[in-house]
Amino acid sequence: MYPKQECIAMLLAGGQGSRLYALTKKIAKPAVPFGGKYRIIDFPLSNCVNSGIDTVGVLTQYQPLVLNDYLGNGQPWDLDTMYGGVHALPPYQGTHGADWYKGTANAIYQNIPFIERYNPDYVVILSGDHIYKMDYSEMLAYHKAHKAACTIAAYQVPMEEASRFGILNCNEDGTIYEFDEKPKVPKSNNASMGIYIFSWDKLRKYLEMDEANPDSSNDFGKDVLPAMLNAGEKMVAWKFEGYWKDVGTIDSLWEANMDLLDPKDPLDLSDPSWRIYTRNPVMPPHFVGRNADCQNSLVTEGCVVNGKLEFAILFEGVQVETGAQVTDSIIMPGAKVMEGAVVQYAIVAEDAVIGPGAVVGERPENVENKDDWGISVIGSGVKIGANAVVKAKAMVEEDVPEVTKQ
Repeated sequence: MYPKQECIAMLLAGGQGSRLYALTKKIAKPAVPFGGKYRIIDFPLSNCVNSGIDTVGVLTQYQPLVLNDYLGNGQPWDLDTMYGGVHALPPYQGTHGADWYKGTANAIYQNIPFIERYNPDYVVILSGDHIYKMDYSEMLAYHKAHKAACTIAAYQVPMEEASRFGILNCNEDGTIYEFDEKPKVPKSNNASMGIYIFSWDKLRKYLEMDEANPDSSNDFGKDVLPAMLNAGEKMVAWKFEGYWKDVGTIDSLWEANMDLLDPKDPLDLSDPSWRIYTRNPVMPPHFVGRNADCQNSLVTEGCVVNGKLEFAILFEGVQVETGAQVTDSIIMPGAKVMEGAVVQYAIVAEDAVIGPGAVVGERPENVENKDDWGISVIGSGVKIGANAVVKAKAMVEEDVPEVTKQ
């Protein structure tokens, strides 16, 4: 018998992350490295612990091996308790056969038995691809004070960007009267963050109704939330005012990393009162050579730097050889930038090798047609041959042969 929990969290981490292309070819999106020493999933997990939620179900599906291995028994996040902790929840075979998770709502529906173990009053639904620090206990207090069936975290986006989001149109008291999914002419800039708190009795009822509807796409935003609203359930928006970034695209992932190099550091990862916990390998201290030049960069344990860094983020075990230059770029664990190579406006994935004299990426001012510019991405384990050139916006998933100089 499991002790009753007031609130548990369910973290949706099974998406393919197709908009991250080469970065998620071998790993799930929440397992993508971030900020020199973290992975994306560290943020919602740490938020749970810091908010007093010690039972978290992580719903995995696509390429779960690295993510499951990373989660382990939950010890780095203090989620290794006897009756709670972190639980990886892949789709499994039941008496009626096996079903992949068909959508976000179906994923939770399939795990009703897990939730029922803890007999919670409330369930927090989280996404595994956001970078932010949030106290879910404040949102829960708001939910309880309003006696709501569902509370949705809302973030005020610039009005010119509002049509990219699901918009929550609210009365003055915060109650939601309309969902507007990516409206052409938005009525407000209250964007849904995809973070929900439900009263469990209500959520279970609507999950079962949604599952019984053959026409449903089994999605929270498209199906469950509109059904609750149309039925007259009380739904409220809770406004979040801190740093938040959905890192589901190459550009947003790059931008969120670069935000860490801002002297003001809007995310403030050094705040001891709200630590972001992670599972780090044990590495020796980083080494910066006598002739190296490091400006405004993050360099993690185990790195060896003998080249030039400017606005660069280096994960553990990265090597930057003599004469190599890394600017405005992210170099993920174990990657190597060899002698004389240039990496600019790029993301280089784990264990990739940039050969001697190779050039990866381009500065925006050097590209004539601005539509042709973007962040270049080198996939995990890919080798870029000596003197090869990788253009801006390239997505490289296979080795590139060396180029013989004339």
